[in-house]
Amino acid sequence: MTGPVQLVDAEGNPFEHKESFSLCRCGGSGNKPYCDGTHKSIGFESSPRAKKE
Repeated sequence: MTGPVQLVDAEGNPFEHKESFSLCRCGGSGNKPYCDGTHKSIGFESSPRAKKE
């Protein structure tokens, strides 16, 4: 995604974030909801891809 975004929790409270950020998908980040690279050391693998239209 590109352009300005607002990141909010389930209750609508905004998270502070930098202009560019990556979200954690592995669940192991020490800085959730942001990725801190932990996926590399815990062997996280994921292969789902969005379907082409």
